[in-house]
Amino acid sequence: MKIGAVLFDMDGTLIDSHGAIIRSWTRISEEYGLPLDEILAVHAGRPAWSTLESVAPWLGAEKIALAGKRQLEWEYDDLGDIVAIDGALELIDGVAGKNLPWAVVTSADERLARARMGAVGIDPPLLISTDDITAPKPDPEGYLLAARRLGVPPEACLVVEDAPAGVAAGRAAGMRVVGVAGITGDSTVTNLVEILDLLS
Repeated sequence: MKIGAVLFDMDGTLIDSHGAIIRSWTRISEEYGLPLDEILAVHAGRPAWSTLESVAPWLGAEKIALAGKRQLEWEYDDLGDIVAIDGALELIDGVAGKNLPWAVVTSADERLARARMGAVGIDPPLLISTDDITAPKPDPEGYLLAARRLGVPPEACLVVEDAPAGVAAGRAAGMRVVGVAGITGDSTVTNLVEILDLLS
């Protein structure tokens, strides 16, 4: 299959934000009396409100919205240990060098995505955040929107993901998915730069 565009997830795929994520969810778990292990088992690839709906639907819509907003606000300024994943910058340079369109499709909102990517020097030509969609991963809306804005058919897009929700979203969009960080996709790599071989 000829690859016409590459669509990257952000957290855990291009950016290591693990520390900030753990700190914010720890505060939420303590404040609302929620089991941290259950939160961390399902949060990857999802916006905060979706995670909370899954773990604690009994909180109700109002409290879930408030908790999700607080979790995001704590993360906006928690950038001290944000770094690029090994191979991420080299992969982005390689994709650009092949003149392939690319985008970041993230479950963060635009403010958080810009802050984290800015901290590591990543400036995507197209960013799709939760501000742009109505249904988060595992729904394919974000990936389909990215393909449409890039002008590339979904079947010609390669998705790079580190979370089951993201893999499911890419597949539901009819795209080929590369799994990273131990996640199984249609292809799986141990280092991001290996993806360049898939684009040859």
